[in-house]
Amino acid sequence: MDSNSEFCRKKKGRQTAPFVDALAKKIRITHPFHPLFNQEFELVSYRRSWRRETLDCLDQNGRLINVPLDWTDAAAEDPFVVIAAGRSYFRVEDLIRLADLVDDLKQGE
Repeated sequence: MDSNSEFCRKKKGRQTAPFVDALAKKIRITHPFHPLFNQEFELVSYRRSWRRETLDCLDQNGRLINVPLDWTDAAAEDPFVVIAAGRSYFRVEDLIRLADLVDDLKQGE
């Protein structure tokens, strides 16, 4: 075995992602900026690709939608939200991203 083949093999790490069978069959979108915020959907499958965890769900019309796991109630509760205990509606990084989006929109006008 040459030294380069050592770098080409996938690393087997500890599986920390939830399995779809362990998740609830209905999920709710909890991200406040998502257009489908607070709506509930039937869970179809869970995917992990490029370190991104997403859920495939069926909308009310039976169409497949894909939502980041962290934007749903299926994800572990955000430590910021727990510590803020309702005293803050938005995380700082979300507000910065929102401000950047608004700036981009203004420059596009």
